[in-house]
Amino acid sequence: MIRRLQIPGCIESLGGSLRRHDHAAQLVEFAVALPLLVVFVVGIFDFSSAFTLKQRLTNLARDAARVAAADPSTDVQTGSTPVSVMDAFYVVDNYLQANNINDCGVTSTPAGSGLTWTFTANGNGCPAAGLKIIVNRGYYFPVTGATTPAITCVPLTPNGAAVVATCVSIQYPYPWRFGRAASLLGNYATLPPQISTVAIALNEN
Repeated sequence: MIRRLQIPGCIESLGGSLRRHDHAAQLVEFAVALPLLVVFVVGIFDFSSAFTLKQRLTNLARDAARVAAADPSTDVQTGSTPVSVMDAFYVVDNYLQANNINDCGVTSTPAGSGLTWTFTANGNGCPAAGLKIIVNRGYYFPVTGATTPAITCVPLTPNGAAVVATCVSIQYPYPWRFGRAASLLGNYATLPPQISTVAIALNEN
C-alpha cells in the first residue's frame, strides 16, 4: 500500500499566500479603476446640471423676448434705456432671484444705445466670465432662409423682405467640475466658461 504524504502546514501556507496575492490584485484593480469611475460620475452630474441650466435659460430667454416684443417699439427712439428693454431685463433677473440662481449682482444699468443694450455683472461670487444679457429690439432676419441668431444678437443683413424682431441673449457662467476630474486621467478638458442661449420673438407693435 502506498501512502500519500500530507503536509498540512505547507498547504495552509500556500493557500494563505494565494489569498493574499488575490487581495493585492483586487486592490490594484480598484486603484486603477477609481479615477475612471470618478470621471464618469462627475461627468454625469456635471453635464446633466449644465443641460438643465441650459434648458431653463433657453425658456427664460424666450419669455424675455416675448415680453419685450409685445411692448411698443416707439420707446427705442428715446435717449434713455427703452422700457421694453428693461421689461426683458426684469424678466430675467426676477426669474434668477426667484429660483435662487446667482444673478451675479447685475444691475439695471445697461451699456448701449438705440436698439441694442447689454447688461453685464460678475459680482456675488460669480466666476470671472460673469453674466451677460443682451437685448436687441431691432433684430432683422430674412423671411426665408433665416439661420439661428448669433449669441451677440447681431442682426442678419436683410436680403429682400425682412422681419423685425426682438433678440434676447443670456450668457451665464458655469463652474465646470469635469475638467478637474478629467485631470486624474491626464486629460485637461477645455470647456466654455459660460452657458449661452438666444431667442427671438416677432415685434408686435
